[in-house]
Amino acid sequence: MSSLTDQTPDNGGHPVISIDAMGGDRGPATVVAGIARFASEAPGPRFILHGPAAQLEPLVAKRGLEGRIDIRDVADVVKMTDKPSHIMRHGRDTSMWRAIDSVRDGEAEVCVSCGNTGALMAVSMVRLRRLPGVTRPAIAVLWPSRNPQGFNVMLDVGADIRADETDLLQYALMGASYARNGLGLTRPRVGLLNVGTEEHKGRAELKIAHGLIPKVAGPANFDYVGFVEGSDIASDKVDVIVTDGFTGNVAIKTGEGTATMIGDQLREAFKFSPLSRLAALLAYTSLNRFRKRIDPRRVNGGVFLGLNGTVVKSHGGADAMGVAAAVKLAHDLARSGFREKLAARVASAVELAHHGEASAEEREEGES
Repeated sequence: MSSLTDQTPDNGGHPVISIDAMGGDRGPATVVAGIARFASEAPGPRFILHGPAAQLEPLVAKRGLEGRIDIRDVADVVKMTDKPSHIMRHGRDTSMWRAIDSVRDGEAEVCVSCGNTGALMAVSMVRLRRLPGVTRPAIAVLWPSRNPQGFNVMLDVGADIRADETDLLQYALMGASYARNGLGLTRPRVGLLNVGTEEHKGRAELKIAHGLIPKVAGPANFDYVGFVEGSDIASDKVDVIVTDGFTGNVAIKTGEGTATMIGDQLREAFKFSPLSRLAALLAYTSLNRFRKRIDPRRVNGGVFLGLNGTVVKSHGGADAMGVAAAVKLAHDLARSGFREKLAARVASAVELAHHGEASAEEREEGES
């Protein structure tokens, strides 16, 4: 079997994207609609769609995508209630497993799934393996911000609830690489999420990471801005926010819930009286711009970083617009050569870290 480095899909220079058709809450019709939405704006990419052929063939034909989608008939599906351990034992014939295997086998450059996050990460880690030097992969998401690019990168948001100082250092490197390739930032600014910006605050691993990250920032071509707080996640003082998976997941779920609450309360406020309805009509253009700015569907897709292959996790409840956004993100990362660049960054960081450890040992021997 060829590895990803030995084999690349032949599609005239355009990426081939492997997609799990059965993972989303809304079913395969929404997934195919999302592919069609993206495909109408990007004529080059080809897709490998995994799921029951009897269900997928009429959906693909309805969208006129027969020439661009290769359907792989797979009967079983990973349910949202399935435990990752169960899928690892019994999930080889599921659409999720096969979608990841298409990347592993070199048929596709990136995988997209709306399915069970825990199962997707577990299967991805086993089938794709971690990049050399990576101890814990991370999930990175785009967060609306006041920066010119409109978004900040945040990781980890749930791949692993733990993270020691070495993991946080690797997250900084991977997040900076994602910001360069996903947001087009030449020299991203990286911050470490803490309970305050003072150097004496935070857990021990945060303080150690705070000392490690600046040592690789220059060679890795990013700027380290130090500790940042929760209020800085959407600010313009940082481009990449590094944290552990527990904190990151709580933050992103809190942000999603707050955005939903604000939207609901705005609708209620503008329906309160005839005058408020008139105000809503007069402010329609501005409100519509605001709605689009914070619409999570535009940036749907968390990227699994640190694996020997790129996997994009779409929100389980994503509609066609959300699926299209996740597919577009997968396409853009594949076009940028993101996996290869990330692997090179991690390898250089491991070398720098080993060199730093060797230098420290030499200094200790010289002092003794």
